[in-house]
Amino acid sequence: MITDKQGNTLSGASTGSAELFDRSVAAFNIYRGDPVALLDEAIEQTPECAMAHITKAHLYALATEPDATAEAKRIVDTARTLGMNDREKSHIKALDLLLAGNWTAAAIALDHHNNTYPHDLVALQCGHLMDFYRANGRNLRDRIGRVLPKWSSDMPGYSILLGMHAFGLEETGDYARAEDIGRKAIDLQPLDCWAHHAVAHVMEMQGRAEDGIGWMIAREPHWTGEDNFFKVHNWWHRSLFHLELEQNDEALRLYDTEIGRHQSAVALDLVDASALLWRLHLTGHDVGNR
Repeated sequence: MITDKQGNTLSGASTGSAELFDRSVAAFNIYRGDPVALLDEAIEQTPECAMAHITKAHLYALATEPDATAEAKRIVDTARTLGMNDREKSHIKALDLLLAGNWTAAAIALDHHNNTYPHDLVALQCGHLMDFYRANGRNLRDRIGRVLPKWSSDMPGYSILLGMHAFGLEETGDYARAEDIGRKAIDLQPLDCWAHHAVAHVMEMQGRAEDGIGWMIAREPHWTGEDNFFKVHNWWHRSLFHLELEQNDEALRLYDTEIGRHQSAVALDLVDASALLWRLHLTGHDVGNR
């Protein structure tokens, strides 16, 4: 019986494709590298590996891009033809809801899923992102809080749970615990840019702009890599600290050199870029033709 690193059975997998699957999940966990490429390698080795297809569908569905959503639907149709265990079938039910546009029902389905499968890290992270997109602060905290007692610190991926929980604690106003747990997550996995982002949120909410700039600069090598999916959003957070200190020229410099430099067409990057320009405009700062 082939399992992932958390002990969940992987239908149709080989030892080699399971290793590729675990590497893909680890890349997804820290938003770094190319998890889809690793899943494609796993599928090439063992086309019957259901979780490789399912996880790829989740990644495309959560991209919030029309073409990616269409591709996710095609991947789910392929996955339906494969042999799946009950856990994997439960993923398909959640994906069907998500791809029909019912994000809340999909998020709730993954909550129920993790009551039965508390060590399913893919389901936990995908559900956490659904909570994030829906601004459901309580469930950002409680989805992870419900399963944490069933994990131990020596389980692979434990630090990722801490990083997600830290963000949920921050979103529900428990700033001291959020910062403490976020820092613990980063001590265990320095490349966890979500945990880094959770601590940045705490500093923003507490008006600690100087601390925030120091935090971003000190840890910059960990979150600014070219293969880091989250780097634009973290640059945006650093810009907010400069805005709070009325350092508008520095915020605009960061827009020009980091946030808007590549003129990304990705919706999430466009949100950050436009949100920064909007804030600068509201302060009376001339953003020119940007």
